[in-house]
Amino acid sequence: MKGIVFLGDKKLEIQNFEDPSPGPNDVIIEIKASGMCGSDLKFYRANSGPSSLGLGGDDKPVIAGHEPCGTIIEIGTNVSKNNFQIGKRVMQHHYEGCGTCSHCSTGWQQLCVEGVKAVFGVTGHGAHAKYMKCPSSTLVPLRDDISFVSGAAISCGTGTAWGALERLDLKASQTIAIFGMGPVGLSAAMLANKMGSKVIAIDINKKRLERSIEFGADIILNPEESKDLLIDIKDLTKGLGVDASLDASSSPVARSIAVKCVKTWGKACFVGEGGDVTIDVSNDLLRRQVTVIGSWTFSKHGQAECADFVADKKLNIDKLFTHRWSLDQAEEAYKLFDKQSDGKGVIIP
Repeated sequence: MKGIVFLGDKKLEIQNFEDPSPGPNDVIIEIKASGMCGSDLKFYRANSGPSSLGLGGDDKPVIAGHEPCGTIIEIGTNVSKNNFQIGKRVMQHHYEGCGTCSHCSTGWQQLCVEGVKAVFGVTGHGAHAKYMKCPSSTLVPLRDDISFVSGAAISCGTGTAWGALERLDLKASQTIAIFGMGPVGLSAAMLANKMGSKVIAIDINKKRLERSIEFGADIILNPEESKDLLIDIKDLTKGLGVDASLDASSSPVARSIAVKCVKTWGKACFVGEGGDVTIDVSNDLLRRQVTVIGSWTFSKHGQAECADFVADKKLNIDKLFTHRWSLDQAEEAYKLFDKQSDGKGVIIP
């Protein structure tokens, strides 16, 4: 089979691999949709060579793609046939841990006490291929009323937005400011809107900001068109500030404002990876009783809950994807994605 491999330096190759066979505890998924995630760009842009990319560590090529969705076509000898039948529609939680520690047993394999065994699409073969092998313990059922494309989004970006909103314990009566209208921010806007909250969307990209209205944003703000973004947010909330904020931009400036713009007793959640932020601990936090939360992706159970919410509320997650690509179009797909000026892409093997 063909698989997409990141080489670094904004290069990739479509390489040939043997079709996978399941181990005793594994399944083989026929991939129906494999989402392109912003975190892929870290490996796409990095210095060349699998070891320097953090891919595998032994210089062997690793198939990219950590937003898998498809159907089971083969199961290992130890896999429960009651839970995992041939033809079953599934998403995958793209981490493998020890399976028994306090974190793994609650669906948080990425926090495994023993250390993560594999991050699929990063240190283990991922979903940018026709087939993917993974432990049955990493699978999450996909309801018939959710498309494979939506399942791919829930497997990372939309699931990450859900995890952050759950950490914020967002209520229907509350107002949330969301910084960064990429796929995670747009997903957060859509989910928060359907939860009944008022959404203030913030981004410097006019195209993404305009799209946020389709996803449930009540108010949009462009920092480049504002004299003082913090004052603008306060003015929209009778001078009090928002109940909650979510930063999906990774911008140090946005993170700082995300903390400052919440009201007394408010909560700010950081989702975007990397970088730093400077906070005046006394004035920004202590003397306003503000809570700052870090949220890293989601649990297996959270992934399933997010999928149920999407299906029950009939949310059109498919519209996150502005581009659909075949495996053979991978080079063109990632060149466009690298500009980070448009929507989300998905590989349809």
